[in-house]
Amino acid sequence: MDGAGDTPVVVPAGLVLLVGAPAAGKSTFAGELVAQGRLPAEAVVSSDAIAEELFGPGVDRETVDALVFEERDRRVAERLDEGRTVLIDATNALPRGRERLVAIAWKFGVPVTALRFAPCEPVLLLQSRERAKQIPDAEISAYAALVRESARTGHLLAEGISAVHEVPGRTQGIDAAQAARRFRFEG
Repeated sequence: MDGAGDTPVVVPAGLVLLVGAPAAGKSTFAGELVAQGRLPAEAVVSSDAIAEELFGPGVDRETVDALVFEERDRRVAERLDEGRTVLIDATNALPRGRERLVAIAWKFGVPVTALRFAPCEPVLLLQSRERAKQIPDAEISAYAALVRESARTGHLLAEGISAVHEVPGRTQGIDAAQAARRFRFEG
């Protein structure tokens, strides 16, 4: 499904969770979705962007995360209440964090779709080194293990997520622009 004539995966209007370790390519993918006009910029809600917007760059997230997530949830609810798709650009690696977002989606009666990024660990480490905001290798490895263990398809479906789709990347020889063309978003 690499060419322009291929049928894209249709993601229904509702809540879309990007799921993957840091440096997996989630934000780059989200940026491509916006650049290609597949989603409006306001559809992408990023906890990192909210933290920087509210508290400035380099803020200690541990001290402000409760406020960041409160604002994220407010923005998610606002979009869902308007009947529009919202995409969460975050690791979404922990079941309790996903549970909170799924509960919001259920409140509005919309489906939740997970787009999972699962590059092999050497690719994650390489991509981390190529980023402006580098993350220690041990943290990348810990998140990769967490995603492998807690974000399997069966786990995600059991949490109330309606559908799980893999987002291809460097491991498959696909760049973010090509990956974005594989998805079409309703709403």
